[in-house]
Amino acid sequence: MPATLSSHILDTHLGKPAAHIAVTLHRVDRDNNATILAHGTTNNDGRVSPDSWQFDATLDESSCELSTGRYTLTFDTQAYFDEQKLKVFYPQVIIDFVVSDASHYHVPLLLSAHGYSTYRGS
Repeated sequence: MPATLSSHILDTHLGKPAAHIAVTLHRVDRDNNATILAHGTTNNDGRVSPDSWQFDATLDESSCELSTGRYTLTFDTQAYFDEQKLKVFYPQVIIDFVVSDASHYHVPLLLSAHGYSTYRGS
């Protein structure tokens, strides 16, 4: 059984979930080449759930599974803060992480226009 992935973004400036942020999932190979696997958008609660990822249509089914290896999540923070008319220091946030087994991986992002932090959630 493959691993599953979710994410949650909280806007620490506004003190609420960050809705409608585009998120892209890449698989990174041993040569540091990244391949787009899927994309999603945070819902009104700032979440991308495991079943809401849109996998690239050119990939075969086995390529859409989260097997062990290295991945990145890219968050389009520029568009989000542009909507709020805030000057942003980080136009995108890239989180690089490793899937080591077939468990569930939750990658939260705490976000403001001038900083961010992340951790492995549950």
